[in-house]
Amino acid sequence: MSQKEAPRVGLLKALVAGRVVGREVAAALRLSERQVRRLRRRFEAAGAEGLLHRSRGRASPRRLGRRRRQQVARLLTTTYQDLNDCHATEKLQEVEGLAISRATVRRLRQSLGRPAKHRRRSRQYRARRERRARMGALVQVDASPFDWLEGRGPAMSLHGAIDDATGTVLALHFRPTEDLHGYTTVLAAIAAEYGLPLALYGDRLNVFLRNDAHWSLEEQLRGAQDPTHFGQMLQALGIGFIAAGSPQAKGRVERLWQTLQDRLVSEFRLRGISTREAANAFLPAFLSDYNRRFARPPAQPHAAWRRPPRELALELGCRYARRVAADNTVRLGLRWLQLPPRPGRRSWAGQYVEVRELLDGRLIALHAQRLVGAQPNPDPDFVLRPRRAPRVRPGRRNAPTSPARAGGRHGGSGRNARFSASSRPAPAASRSSAPVSAAHPWRQGFSRRSHELHRTWRTRTFSLNS
Repeated sequence: MSQKEAPRVGLLKALVAGRVVGREVAAALRLSERQVRRLRRRFEAAGAEGLLHRSRGRASPRRLGRRRRQQVARLLTTTYQDLNDCHATEKLQEVEGLAISRATVRRLRQSLGRPAKHRRRSRQYRARRERRARMGALVQVDASPFDWLEGRGPAMSLHGAIDDATGTVLALHFRPTEDLHGYTTVLAAIAAEYGLPLALYGDRLNVFLRNDAHWSLEEQLRGAQDPTHFGQMLQALGIGFIAAGSPQAKGRVERLWQTLQDRLVSEFRLRGISTREAANAFLPAFLSDYNRRFARPPAQPHAAWRRPPRELALELGCRYARRVAADNTVRLGLRWLQLPPRPGRRSWAGQYVEVRELLDGRLIALHAQRLVGAQPNPDPDFVLRPRRAPRVRPGRRNAPTSPARAGGRHGGSGRNARFSASSRPAPAASRSSAPVSAAHPWRQGFSRRSHELHRTWRTRTFSLNS
């Protein structure tokens, strides 16, 4: 008996014995009194077996015929053997004229012992993540490309950050596309208004993480890939980064976009805003009103913000390792920086320095973590973009390799170089391409005894009997 039929035996025994009435049995079994009378007659005639469903063991009247089943099985093992269940069902209906369902095709395939083309993965377990207790402990960052101006202006992507503990929107900034400049601007606004958070929570965009499979020799020995330009900024500021495995993992900032795509778009329409500059100018007033309405107090009142460094602007930029040319200049793309003389009018030629292109467009050079040169921004519309380090030309096999050249290609972020004074490579000595002669001192011993041993080994044959 099934679980549905098993309780009926005891109730019908009590009904036959007169301990209960039919109305009570019907209420207990959720049946009508008429159906209870039918069950009583069957129970009195055949006992407990009379309560079984009478269709049990019979073939379904809608079952496929034997010949049609054989036809479908033959097609699934020959013509449509490489098709998935849904695709095979479509072909059987459209080409063969067999009106069967996908579930039937799946059952026939399983009866033939053929595995599915695509295995069905069970839904992954996801647990609810509690909010962080203190403000500034975790900040979620993301960007949303959307028609924010409803066709009145250019397409834009809104970069933003929201505090995990309180739901406070910390910073918003519009950019034409999602890029490094937008996220660096958001980070600078957070540091200036609140301070440095303990960690950022974002997706696996190539601005945040390396998405390429290239590992240089130094990275293989170290066991970790060099970070991206934005990752270098976070390391310098002591900010951790957590990569989300799915959009649902950072659901707080994803739900923020849903709200802003409703409220912020309406505010732009009411004010007639049609340019990116006007939209960015309106964001501070909108943030103040939004946080007043929707922010919530944290579980612990003491915030986790840290004071940013005094020279925060020097940390927000892309880092490159460069070798100083003979005229005491370093080049970065089309820009070049003239270095002043060292103490005692000494030259910088041949030295390695770290060149940084900052968020405000300045170009600076650092040596042993000291500022040795700077150049103002010549372009008011400067955009911080990663640059590729120059490649070593194939003819220069023994050319000195800087950390930027030794590093691998960073996915979407250019060749990012980690540079420090302790890891600065020394220039390799130039070598002649001519072979070393037999009379060269490198091929000779360093003593008379070594010469004698060398002559003895050349004339001696080593074997088991020697």
